[in-house]
Amino acid sequence: MRRLLPPVLALLLALLAPVASAQQAGAPSPFFPYPMKTERLPNGLTVVRVPFKSPGLVAYYTVVRVGSRNEVEPGKTGFAHFFEHMMFKGTKAHPEGSREKVISKYGYDDNAFTTDDVTVYHSFGPSAGLGELIPIEADRFANLEYSEPSFQTEALAVLGEYHKNAAAPFLKMEEALNATAFKKHTYQHTTLGFYADVKAMPQQYQYSKSFFERWYTPDNTMVFIVGDFDDAKVMDLVRQSYSSWNRKVASVKVPAEPPQREQRSVEVPWPQPTQPRTVFAWHTPAASLNTQDAAIQSVLQAYLVGPTSPLYRTLVLEKQLAESIGSDWGIHRDPHLFTLTATLKDEKGRDAVEEAFGQAVRDLATGRVDAARVNAIKSNLRYGQLMGLETANDVGVALAYYAGVYGAPDAFARHQQALSQVKPQQLIEFAKRYMPAANRTILSLTQAPAAAKKGEK
Repeated sequence: MRRLLPPVLALLLALLAPVASAQQAGAPSPFFPYPMKTERLPNGLTVVRVPFKSPGLVAYYTVVRVGSRNEVEPGKTGFAHFFEHMMFKGTKAHPEGSREKVISKYGYDDNAFTTDDVTVYHSFGPSAGLGELIPIEADRFANLEYSEPSFQTEALAVLGEYHKNAAAPFLKMEEALNATAFKKHTYQHTTLGFYADVKAMPQQYQYSKSFFERWYTPDNTMVFIVGDFDDAKVMDLVRQSYSSWNRKVASVKVPAEPPQREQRSVEVPWPQPTQPRTVFAWHTPAASLNTQDAAIQSVLQAYLVGPTSPLYRTLVLEKQLAESIGSDWGIHRDPHLFTLTATLKDEKGRDAVEEAFGQAVRDLATGRVDAARVNAIKSNLRYGQLMGLETANDVGVALAYYAGVYGAPDAFARHQQALSQVKPQQLIEFAKRYMPAANRTILSLTQAPAAAKKGEK
């Protein structure tokens, strides 16, 4: 989840402007093998349809460009994720429970998820149900209603979700890494929000209303319909159902993160027996359709710590210092973190693993690159992602997520095209520019002494 209306949203508006209120057809290409029709309604809502051979089945995805990135006010974090819960509370026309009856009647798989940058709502099931599903979806995004007691009950459910996530190391690691690496930008808190804010959420009923009005707007939302359906009939129903939704997205300034000038580190002592872990993280550029930075990072993570990498062969297979190595990097609207991660066999291997991580980056930055492996990784990534588009639901989630982060309905195909154009020399230049030690934060997950003794028994 993340913020603002700035560069990326401006880019989205610029990209969408030429097709406003008009149909735009995208032909199949090596980067996305299905035809795509895009229409922007007069209220700013972008609607994308993809015919896909899935007899009688359709995937219906709605992506709202709001995540924890957008939570700029102190004491008000966690609301993007909170609305992932509240959006199922109903409206005057469709009170709570009526939508669930339709979902059950047709047997839809139905859920939602929130990230740093986007919130995605999705249903997958019979095309025959679209006539009932579309009006309900349009109504809840325009006219969501909930009482204060209902809000407070759901806020406590979100607090319970926080507690469950905090029982494993990953949430605490993400919180510590983000708080250490980010001093200004809202990426310093996780999608769940700061714990103190989540606990105080039941008192924020009025604020929740303004958050919904601010971000749940047609010009901040895209709908993707993928599968077996009558395009003309569906679009008639979409235009009719969504036309009265007329709010405009807010313009809120998200603080820019200043450059990091020296290495930072943070230790997370874990009170229960667990495997020690290390994370190297560098500030790196945002995903943008104007640069190849995201495509380069896609290749870079596989090149440095993928299963064909020398690091994997040495640390995991031969010396067995690490149970696993990898990267948590993902596309983001604003500059975020490129990471190398390792789950260690035991604490004794930490220094050797960290030295190996540092040496691999230094080797790359000084020009040592295996061009043949870079090209093999590019092919593997591209064809792996395309082979993953096996169902209408697979296509829906890929299109919605990439479109939400990049701000353009055809972003998935354009990211694939950028991947195909990455050159080995670009990995060298990227490592040299963005991966010096001064731009790095190191997180160490260690066992608290009491937990270490418990694990020895």
